[in-house]
Amino acid sequence: MPFQKIEAEKLSHSVISQVELLILRGILRPGERLPSERELSERLGVSRPSLREAVADLQDRGLLVSKPNAGIFVADVLGSAFSPALIDLFSTHEEAVFDYVAFRRDMEGLAAERAAHYGSNTDLEVIDTIFRKMEAAHQKRDPTDEAELDANFHMAIIEASHNVVMLHMMRSMYDLLRQGVFYNRQMMFKNRLTRDMLLDQHRAINAGIQSREPKAARAAVEGHMDYVRQSMADQIKAARNEAVARQRLEHEKSRQ
Repeated sequence: MPFQKIEAEKLSHSVISQVELLILRGILRPGERLPSERELSERLGVSRPSLREAVADLQDRGLLVSKPNAGIFVADVLGSAFSPALIDLFSTHEEAVFDYVAFRRDMEGLAAERAAHYGSNTDLEVIDTIFRKMEAAHQKRDPTDEAELDANFHMAIIEASHNVVMLHMMRSMYDLLRQGVFYNRQMMFKNRLTRDMLLDQHRAINAGIQSREPKAARAAVEGHMDYVRQSMADQIKAARNEAVARQRLEHEKSRQ
């Protein structure tokens, strides 16, 4: 007969499964430090030997990493998403900027649509809370906080879409954006009129999601990314015009 004796699952396997799911769902993030061994064993209700066995397995598979005198951390599981050579190409070729914006337009439009449909009430509360912080940061002269909250707002929408593949892919893309690989996000927020426009666009995205209107949420994201694309094109054109103007000025001075 094709039946086998059922055996109780080892406690270490239960720990492994829980940590795997927390990483997969994006709750535990790359670089995040785990609680101490004593605290974690108490939270999980397992013995320290069982916990050590689980941690060793997760380390062997590259999901956790131990740092001397610092503790156990979630490994940088996104680090290999793009090779250094490809990142260098992204940063030195203008067309990558517009391809990146187009990619975000498609993916984040879908994420907003899914968030309005599948997001829980708590997911939507997280998105709305971040947007309220954006409104508060908008009153400050320094746009740094608002630019950072912008990234957090978009990532909260992606998290609320409840698609783990999209989540990790877009986190990797946002890490490159935060590093300035594609463009300097803070430049978008330096102009007051642009800041006002961006806040209105984020307000429309939030409204579509909060009212659970998938098509409206997606359209708002697409409109926002179209604006970002045009702003980037204008910035690039302005930079080229300035370079030409400086050449003219230098040439004129040399003729004196």
